[in-house]
Amino acid sequence: MIVLEFKAKGKRHQYSAIDEAIRTVKFIRNSCLRYWMDNKGANKFDLNKYSAVLAKNFPFANELNSTARQSSAERAWSSIVRFFDNCKKKVPGKKGFPKFQKNCRSVEYKQSGWQFSPDKKSITFSDKKGIGKLKLKGTWELWRFDKKQIKRVRIVRRADGYYVQFCVSADIKEELDPTGTAIGLDVGLKDFYTDSTGKTEPNPRFYRTVEKRLKFHQRRVSRKKKGSANRKKAINRLGRTHLKISRQREEHAKRLARCVIRSNDLVAYEDLRVKNLVKNPCLAKSINDAGWYQFRKWMEHFGTKFGKVTVAVNPAYTSQNCSGCGEIVKKSLSTRTHICKCGCQLDRDVPSEPLREHNAAINILKRALSTVGHTGTWVTDLNALGDLASTVLGSGQVQQVESLIKESPRLMTGECQ
Repeated sequence: MIVLEFKAKGKRHQYSAIDEAIRTVKFIRNSCLRYWMDNKGANKFDLNKYSAVLAKNFPFANELNSTARQSSAERAWSSIVRFFDNCKKKVPGKKGFPKFQKNCRSVEYKQSGWQFSPDKKSITFSDKKGIGKLKLKGTWELWRFDKKQIKRVRIVRRADGYYVQFCVSADIKEELDPTGTAIGLDVGLKDFYTDSTGKTEPNPRFYRTVEKRLKFHQRRVSRKKKGSANRKKAINRLGRTHLKISRQREEHAKRLARCVIRSNDLVAYEDLRVKNLVKNPCLAKSINDAGWYQFRKWMEHFGTKFGKVTVAVNPAYTSQNCSGCGEIVKKSLSTRTHICKCGCQLDRDVPSEPLREHNAAINILKRALSTVGHTGTWVTDLNALGDLASTVLGSGQVQQVESLIKESPRLMTGECQ
């Protein structure tokens, strides 16, 4: 499943119609959530039926396409399912009880309620909200995909305009020649990552770069009168700045992940819980600015697309263990050098030597290689070969039985399954 996004171009009354459709979606979603609270045992199908009841009772809800109303009910049910899953998994802290939505930014259609133009450069929404025909501005060509492959169409409102997203069911796998290399990555704050070969990638720090400008826009918002048109304009300028930062961070993570996956057959990285790491008030802003989660998400995506292996390993003691001998070398967070009794010295102050993260990257790669096991074997009976006994019966525990470990004749002749 891939998502194609296009900028939507229309007139002012069309944008107002989109806003009205989004408000209707929010109303249906919150009403379905209230119905679930008041009726114990209500399931997904009950919420879908209730969305039809809302259409009969409220004319503005009836103007929205029926599939869009069902999608709104499904949004409410997804929040309920997430709450139940957290309760079953015994997630520590709050379990995420469903809340009424205050701000909604999208309306979603299924396979009806919209129609393409013959050249697929515009889309027309046929419900009674009056959205009408919207021009699509983008680089992807929709003519490559059949209409049956498009499962969902979503209109999203952002600070810089409206966008149309298409969820396409398509095979995105590509075959690449093996590179014969495997690396381990250790992400950090000084450098974005350090691999097991000692190479580093600088951390762009998009948020830190524009932080002064953000504070300026935030002060402009706080000075405007609440509810005024000038305050809405100031909020929109602030939102555009945040949107630019998020796009820069996402594109940076996507570019790096694609290069890393295409250049290696196996990529190992730490299985970090960013949600827990940002609880540190001293490092929360820098960790969020780095975008480690986006980088991991895109690596796993491109790993599936190009048929490469991505392994997430336990990050415990990857920086403390020595990559040379395996001994634990205690280091604080401020200690940036790794010095071991075995003679392994990884110091960032020496230009010819890699960083401390180099030691962690090597440990990550070793741990990943030990995790990846064999997917097939010729052995059918695990007890058929090996050491059968420690002594020969009747020998008084003096004569020892020799090892009976053997190789398969098929393996010895070079034939493998």
